[in-house]
This record gives sequence, C-alpha cells and structure tokens, in this order.
Amino acid sequence: MTATTVSTRLPGAAPARHATAFRSTIEIAKRTVRKYVRTPQLVVVGTIQGALFLFIFRYVFGGAIQLPGGVSYVDFLVPGYVATSILFSGMGGAAGMAEDLEQGFVDRLKSLPIRRAAVLAGRSLAETGLLTWSLIFTIALGFAVGFRGHADPLHVAAGFGLCVVYGFAFTWLFLFIGLVSGNAQAAQGMSMLVFPLTFVSSAFVPVASMPSWLQPIARHQPITYMVDTVRSLCLGAHGHALLPHATAHYLVPSLLWSAALVLVFVPLALWRFART
Repeated sequence: MTATTVSTRLPGAAPARHATAFRSTIEIAKRTVRKYVRTPQLVVVGTIQGALFLFIFRYVFGGAIQLPGGVSYVDFLVPGYVATSILFSGMGGAAGMAEDLEQGFVDRLKSLPIRRAAVLAGRSLAETGLLTWSLIFTIALGFAVGFRGHADPLHVAAGFGLCVVYGFAFTWLFLFIGLVSGNAQAAQGMSMLVFPLTFVSSAFVPVASMPSWLQPIARHQPITYMVDTVRSLCLGAHGHALLPHATAHYLVPSLLWSAALVLVFVPLALWRFART
C-alpha cells in the first residue's frame, strides 16, 4: 500500500517564502519611525525635557563648580550631557517595545512569514536613527549655551559620533527591558533604574570630587568611560588637567563595554522575544 501526497497549492502559485531579513528589518524600522512622526509629542516632550535639564546644569549648578586647568564648566558639561542623553532617549524605546507587545502588534508580526530577529533589529535600527536626530539637537543646543570644542573639528565630530555607537548598544538593553516589563508604564519605571549610572559617573562632576569609597565605582563603570572618551576628543590638550591619559585609554574600554552590552542583551532580547 502506498501513500499519495496531494499538493494543495494552486497551479502556478509561488511557494510561501520568508521575507528577507534585510527587507523585514527596514519595514519594521520604517513603521516605528512613522509612529513617532504621527505622534510628534513623543519626540517634542523628550526634547524639551532634555533642554530643560541642560539649562539647569549649565546655569543653576554651573556657577558652583570650579574645575582645574581653567576648563569652563560648560565645556566640561556638554560632552558628558550629550553622552548620557542616550539613556533619556532609550527609555522611550523600552516603553514603545512594551506597548507593541501589550497592543498585540508583536503577535501579528509573528503570524507573518518574516524572520523573528528582524522585528527586534528593525526596532533597534529605528531607535538608533531617532537617537541620532535627538543627539544632533542636543549638540546644537550645547553650542548655543556656550560650549566650544578645543580640538580640531574632526575629533569633535568623532567624539559626538561615538555617542551613536553607545546609543545603539544601550538600545538593546532597553529593548530587553521593554520585553520583560509587561506594559509601557512598567517599562518606564524599570528604565529609570539605569539613570543612577549617569550621576555616579564623570558626566556632571569630576570623579575626584566624590567620596573616596564611591570613586572606584564611578571611575570604572561604562558611562564614565564613554563620557571621558567624548570629552577627551572634544577638549584635546585643553582637557589634560581633567583627563591625564591619552584618548585611547578611555576609548578602548568604552568600546569594550559597548560590545559587551550588545553581546549580552541581543541574545537575551531574542530569547525573551521568542517566549512572548
């Protein structure tokens, strides 16, 4: 007795295929960007909030902080503020990921013949693009409040360009937070747990001004290395009183931390996404 296999595919119909990973990634990224474009308050409110924080640090606290070597506080502050602004932008990515899960959008994507990894890759790509736009505005605002780079323009641009690299790495951390949080409100609350890193770092005050027991923690955490890399590239020789080492001393650990974030949270985010 032999079994006969009957094809149910219509004559001339092409077999079902998965969309290419690249095309799926781009389409999901475009959808995320369109969502922000159609609800501009998501971007505008965050931009205004960032500007207010910069004004507070520049004009309220700046007069009380004296730095060695004749470095003005605004030149010290802006590279640190720009580098840490990636965390403010990332919080929106966590909430957006949680919202897509809560509203069933991710379930609809899973029913389509697309690569599962493309869903997160597209979201990460979109968040990185939006982060870049936010960085451009923040950098322009920094120059408006008095920041002046003391290195050549290429080094200053490279310093701020590295913030995009750091932002991409942290994007995966925030996507993972969005996947495990359950809803957008919880995602925002969990994202706030990352913010102490910005204050226990060299972003707003020199590490040497902190209590002795706190200095080792502040000096060897990822945000400090990232901030010091950007600051070293922007200030050049003018910042040697604050940063005694060459730029490579800060650049290598900051890139290693970025790679570590990607290597840890990409698999975790993919694992969690598969279980949702």
